[in-house]
Amino acid sequence: EREQTLNQLLVEMDGFGPNEGVIIMAATNRPDILDPALLRPGRFDRRITVMRPDIKGREEILKVHARNKPLDPGVDLKEIAKITPGFTGADLANLLNEAALLAARKGSRSIVYEDISEAVFKIMIGPEKKSRIISEKERKLTAYHEAGHAIVLRSFSETDKVERVSIIPAGGAGGYTAHKPHEDRYYATRKQLITEIMVSLGGRAAEELIFGEISTGASTDLQSCNAIARDMITKYGMSEQLGNLVFGSENEVFLGKDYGHVQNYSEKLAGIIDEEVKKIIDEAYIEVINLLRARMDMLNALATTLLEKEKIEGPEFESIFVTYAEKQEKEASYEEQVTSNKERVTSNE
Repeated sequence: EREQTLNQLLVEMDGFGPNEGVIIMAATNRPDILDPALLRPGRFDRRITVMRPDIKGREEILKVHARNKPLDPGVDLKEIAKITPGFTGADLANLLNEAALLAARKGSRSIVYEDISEAVFKIMIGPEKKSRIISEKERKLTAYHEAGHAIVLRSFSETDKVERVSIIPAGGAGGYTAHKPHEDRYYATRKQLITEIMVSLGGRAAEELIFGEISTGASTDLQSCNAIARDMITKYGMSEQLGNLVFGSENEVFLGKDYGHVQNYSEKLAGIIDEEVKKIIDEAYIEVINLLRARMDMLNALATTLLEKEKIEGPEFESIFVTYAEKQEKEASYEEQVTSNKERVTSNE
């Protein structure tokens, strides 16, 4: 049946005369599985990749979908475009629909910024499951886990900021730390990728420091940091030992995924790649452990607040972080001064 459909389509396309001014257009999100016969010259021979909209594109798309929505005059679509990097046109349409539903549930006649902001979290994370019953032990573990993510993110990331930290189950997870970049990002440096790995390891490190053991809650985080580290070595040439070499399938598809991935390197090289991946993750984990150990007071305060409120918005998190960071700096400065005075006294003696 598939071959019959393809043949019929090719026959129809070949039936057009050269001067009829007919342009045939088609769209797909899986061009990698198309039959090569469709892509030969004279058929679908020009390929155009439609990327996700940038900030200006998102603003224009929002204007279209906001025409039939009762937006509050205080809502600035440019600001909404700023907080939705990576959103597609369909995502933006869904965003305003979700915001309208949230406003309707509150009995409001207009959509305010808070409704749209809440809808962003719902689309990014998934709906919250407040009815789910969780033991106090698991709540505490989740609180420290998410606090670890948030502190590491705020301490190391130069592009993302913490928008919300929650221990309310959502999107299949026991809690979440929502963060978004300040602006659209098309490339990532080695430092940024290492930061992503450290943020992923923040929850696991916090569990180990506080409880002396680790849970299965970090499984998705570990998958994420392993994938990033392996891409750094095999795709981006970010290994000191292997240098500017790329490993993997030699024939990349235009779009989509190449499910027929072939290992084009020796077992010896595969072992070196595994060692390099492990080295990146281990070094990042040690740095995260050292950071959280130094900021234990902050970790405890943030986890305690999460257990009390279940959800902390960005400004409140920032206040807690800055308060304890300044306290830590003052204590470190005082210790340095005491040490300096002791050395001076010893020298005089």
